[in-house]
Amino acid sequence: MKVRQDAWSHEDDLLLAETVLRYIREGGTQLAAFEEVGDKLNRTSAACGFRWNAEVRNNYDQAIAIAKKQRKERKRALERSNKVDVITNSSQETKSIILPEATTTVIEEFSTELLPTTKSITLTDCISFLTNLRKEDMLSNQIEHENNRLRRENDALLQQNKELEKRLEKLANQQTMIQEDYQALVQIMDRARRMVMFEDNEELSAPAFRMDKNGNLEQVAK
Repeated sequence: MKVRQDAWSHEDDLLLAETVLRYIREGGTQLAAFEEVGDKLNRTSAACGFRWNAEVRNNYDQAIAIAKKQRKERKRALERSNKVDVITNSSQETKSIILPEATTTVIEEFSTELLPTTKSITLTDCISFLTNLRKEDMLSNQIEHENNRLRRENDALLQQNKELEKRLEKLANQQTMIQEDYQALVQIMDRARRMVMFEDNEELSAPAFRMDKNGNLEQVAK
């Protein structure tokens, strides 16, 4: 068991800080750094972690930020190196196969994005990737054609709907005109019926006269 109760010296804090910063730059974990410092100072990793978080870390905020930035730059450099290795190995394996520039770019993206941790890529992987890419391209074309067909059908239905709306409006106007003509006809027929009834009443009530031989008027019996 590592058990120490003595205080931390300035050298101990400096060793702890340098070790933690080195692990941050190299992409390691702080726990591994605490264990390394604990082995050197005969302390537990928990004691080293507590000392780092409670006292030392606050004094190295800027150094921690720089170490994280260096870790990112180191990671990018490793990725670029892996990318060069992948393309080099792929070129050696394919030998006489000459790919177009666009296809080479696709393979580079494939090796970088889909296989970031691999060291090499085989010809079978290239063929499989290009086959899948072709299938996706064919599927994209089919979807585009289907969208164009649906768009044309939608435009045709919209045009048909507009024509039906025009016909409906025309029929509504015709119905209104027929209704108005019917009302006018009913009024004319009602007026004619009243005139006929009035004339009949006048013929029935008005007396008829005629002149006799002596020049006198006499009523003619109906």
